[in-house]
Amino acid sequence: MSTPLEALRGVVNAAAPLPNLVTGGQPNGEHFRALKSAGVEVILDIRDPMEPRPLDEPAAVRALGMEYLNVSVTAATMDDETLEQLLGIVRSNAGRSMLFHCASGNRVAGALIPHLILDHGLSEDDAVAAAMRMGLRGAEVLEWGLDYARRRGERPR
Repeated sequence: MSTPLEALRGVVNAAAPLPNLVTGGQPNGEHFRALKSAGVEVILDIRDPMEPRPLDEPAAVRALGMEYLNVSVTAATMDDETLEQLLGIVRSNAGRSMLFHCASGNRVAGALIPHLILDHGLSEDDAVAAAMRMGLRGAEVLEWGLDYARRRGERPR
């Protein structure tokens, strides 16, 4: 059996930033089957449902018996409410194997910056470096994650 990261072979910006969490760009049907075989239970997709896709992802994921969650992250939804929803999902599924993806990894990486800083104690520099390895490329997404983390500054217990 392969690992979740190995199951994402060929997916742009595939990364394993934390135990039980893999990230990346858009997987295809083969990737989802491999992820299921590798023990992944939850797919968190932050692409807008109107973005073009290679398959009907919700149906494909559910047909494999995995949980499919979608929180649309667009320029219009990059706010505290969206980040709190994403962080809540990541935190509540910390003990389950999960794929967190968008089209390229950019939005996922920005959204994970506060999680890395607030929940895992990384410095801003280390969180940004980790986000870059996950596919962070946009200044707007970077600032979204950093600004949230700076304003929330306390680490949850």
